[in-house]
Amino acid sequence: MARPILAALALGMFALIGSGCMGDQIDATNKLVQQQQEQLEHQQQELEALQANQNQNYTPGVASAPRGGCDKDVETTATHRGGDKFAAGDFNKALGYYQDALMACPNDERAEVNVARSYEALGNKVAAINLYRKVADTDSGTNSATVSDAQDEAKAALLRLQATRMP
Repeated sequence: MARPILAALALGMFALIGSGCMGDQIDATNKLVQQQQEQLEHQQQELEALQANQNQNYTPGVASAPRGGCDKDVETTATHRGGDKFAAGDFNKALGYYQDALMACPNDERAEVNVARSYEALGNKVAAINLYRKVADTDSGTNSATVSDAQDEAKAALLRLQATRMP
């Protein structure tokens, strides 16, 4: 009879010792997780600082053209970023960048077509059609036989959109 009691006491002692060891292991794991979380937060801050420095020369939403001119650097940067966002399916951000490109160079037909494409992708067909028409109807200067790629794209888009509107 004493043997089962001794066995039960021994098991109890091992359980108490084991739970104490597990507690230490859990505490060590929690500390490790906390350290890793702090490292991740620090790296996130560093990444944000790097991105802020990289974008220092261009802020979306504040583009403007010099009086009567065109800021090609802003237009190029905004168009590139808009293209990246458009390709990724983020049409709202693409629209913002493309609008910046158009603000930087108000007479750029390519910028107008990019804005129209974004409107179309967002489902705003009326705004898209209005911009496509503006580009398609643009007089190309002294030589009316010259038609830009942007005008061709605008005309094709108008045909496509009109075909989808017909019953």
